[in-house]
Amino acid sequence: MADTSYSDLLKNAQTRLSDYLTPSVRLGVTGLSRAGKTVFITALVRNLISGGRLPFFAADAEHRIVRAYLEPQPDDSVPRFDYEAHLADLLATPPRWPESTKRISELRVTIEYRSAYALKRFAGYSKLHVDIVDYPGEWLTDLPLLEQNYRTFSTEALALAASPSRADLAKPFLDFLAGTDPAAPEDEQIAITGAKLFTTYLQAMRDSGAQSTLAPGRFLLPGELDGSPLLTFFPMPLTSDERLPRGSLAAMMVRRFESYKSSVVKPFFNDHFARLDRQIVLVDVLTALHRGAEAVGDLERAMTNILRAFRPGTNSWLSMFLGRRIDRVLFAATKADHLPASSHDRLEAILKEIVDEAIMRAQTEGAGVNALALSALRATREATARQRGETLPCLRGTPIKGERIDTIVFDGVTEAAIFPGDLPADPTAALNAARHAASASLELVRFAPPKLADKLPDGKPAAFPHIRLDRALDFLISDYLA
Repeated sequence: MADTSYSDLLKNAQTRLSDYLTPSVRLGVTGLSRAGKTVFITALVRNLISGGRLPFFAADAEHRIVRAYLEPQPDDSVPRFDYEAHLADLLATPPRWPESTKRISELRVTIEYRSAYALKRFAGYSKLHVDIVDYPGEWLTDLPLLEQNYRTFSTEALALAASPSRADLAKPFLDFLAGTDPAAPEDEQIAITGAKLFTTYLQAMRDSGAQSTLAPGRFLLPGELDGSPLLTFFPMPLTSDERLPRGSLAAMMVRRFESYKSSVVKPFFNDHFARLDRQIVLVDVLTALHRGAEAVGDLERAMTNILRAFRPGTNSWLSMFLGRRIDRVLFAATKADHLPASSHDRLEAILKEIVDEAIMRAQTEGAGVNALALSALRATREATARQRGETLPCLRGTPIKGERIDTIVFDGVTEAAIFPGDLPADPTAALNAARHAASASLELVRFAPPKLADKLPDGKPAAFPHIRLDRALDFLISDYLA
């Protein structure tokens, strides 16, 4: 009995030591509004665990992955990504899209693999922990606030609010500001009213499809901070750099803005963002192109702000002492399944055109930055249709109830074959056309999730169909699996 107990203790100690020595990579997953973060993580994990077809993921293509499985996450203070609930949504009858990200969460996937190097293979299977950190894109847009003071924040926020594309939605807030004196004594009720009007304007912009300059992000996703003084401020027009009167409304706004940065933004940066090794940013480029000039301009501003937040560079042993840097960033244009295969490379080229400057800057600092088009869970199938003697590449799927094309309104049950249009071959021409048009010539609808099998005939979990998810995995983690 004593021998058995000793053997168990030794085995547990070896397991703990092995786990301690197992390398890990922290993969940040974020995205702009409606980009599909939750579906991306759920589909990625499902395909790893089920052994899905990932032909452009080197370790899988070389048959070196032994298995992948979920393990308890290492951070006890971070909520767990609810993989099982999101998977159940996609496997339901009828299937439904999971709810979007509203807070930070984490999930650990462990991959057992055979090394590509003979010496490492001699030691047996290797392991890698992939810690997936999911966080709202709204939080990412807060990071540039760390470089701003209240005056700069106010100047930029009010200039955008007064722009032609936003003025109507911002009118109640701007009218309130016109009757508010920054030098008046601080007043909690005025602060509450102004913050609510400013938040309503930000929410309306998000609901209209705006992607950028929606900071402060916690105004949109307050969580446990709802009603806190940390969220009870708003931008005000300040005409000079003179010191604000003590006890004034403007001084109150400055104090709360700085408290927001120190109590909300900095902890997110220090506790989560600064610890990431790799990052994928999901971008809904198609919707911006579909909506035209204002949406494309808004997307470009968003990307500029997001790129300022990253610290690209090469990690080495010095990173243990100097602080880690994100050494690979992938920008992914989602919803590639809303276009025929002939346009996937074109969608990718358009995204690369948007982030080209950032890619060049990051590469000079030793970081890897790339862009691709993908669909983590494919909701459509390729089809063709003939119209006026011409064969058109179409997509077959089930449009969500209420979606429409011209006078056709879809019922959410009936499949349809849709020709969405083609993207121009020249990405610069495509962006220029979108910048100068009210809307693009694409016919886009939202599709319901496909009907997915839970199990294969042999009882193994079924993989999910995707477009280029394997390429994303290859860029993000393949070097860890060598």
